[in-house]
Amino acid sequence: MKSSANFNFHGVISALTTPFVNGEVDYGSLEKLITYQINNGINGFVINGTTAESPTLTWNEVEKIFATAKKIVNGRIPLIIGTGSNSTAHTIELTKKAEALGADAALVVVPYYNKPPQRGLVKHFAAVAKSTQLPIILYNVPGRTITAMSAETIKNLSEIKNIIGIKEASGDIAFDEQLKKELPSDFLLLSGDDGTYLPFLKLGGHGIISVMSNLIPKAAVQWTQTGAAGKYAEAETDFKKYKELINLMYVEPNPIPIKWMLYNMGIIKSPELRLPLDTLADAHFEKITHEMKSLGLL
Repeated sequence: MKSSANFNFHGVISALTTPFVNGEVDYGSLEKLITYQINNGINGFVINGTTAESPTLTWNEVEKIFATAKKIVNGRIPLIIGTGSNSTAHTIELTKKAEALGADAALVVVPYYNKPPQRGLVKHFAAVAKSTQLPIILYNVPGRTITAMSAETIKNLSEIKNIIGIKEASGDIAFDEQLKKELPSDFLLLSGDDGTYLPFLKLGGHGIISVMSNLIPKAAVQWTQTGAAGKYAEAETDFKKYKELINLMYVEPNPIPIKWMLYNMGIIKSPELRLPLDTLADAHFEKITHEMKSLGLL
């Protein structure tokens, strides 16, 4: 498996959310959230991803969040930094900064808004990979970027030495099956879609970069371990218990619901987000609270 010197990036990697209080990063809640997940077996973190509200974080904040996580993690699990943007030059700049900080890999999203053709995507990711020694994980999430990577594009990019894998968040299991068949066996396949994780794992995926793992890390890790042991029916039975909760995590755009759930559970002090996102609509409170209570989370 292609990897950094220390990690293979398998398992449940949490797309870490960023707690805020009065507009500022709440580092006390951040430490509590990271520790909670580590104590429940999480296999890694992505910092400065969509779930972290990356469009509204300054790089100084990213550096401080990374330093906080690095101190707590203490080399036990990988720390990946999201560095993607819709400017190749800016993505290269951020990736170099992530490397200088000591990140274990960079997560690079498909450029959004400017809608590049597939040949532009190949050139973009190749240029980023060439600029760094970091392992690069591609991020395909057409629901947010509009443009989607084709299987051919991903296959071409898999030939570049330090492009080690992909976070595949289309939720299209047929497409994921195609990737599994066509990509090299050592190319890392991580789901980016909580709701379809079990089918993804069953087709041979290596893990997930997850939103749900912020709240239910122990369950997500257990499903992964059970699935890896070939006990998919057992994993699916337990997953079904949480299916409604996972659906509710997306009742409004991520990370609005997950932050309210973490606040409701007492892990973070506030469900606050930065504009243009806003806190969860009151209409969802009762249903989410009921579901959390039924699962013993409250």
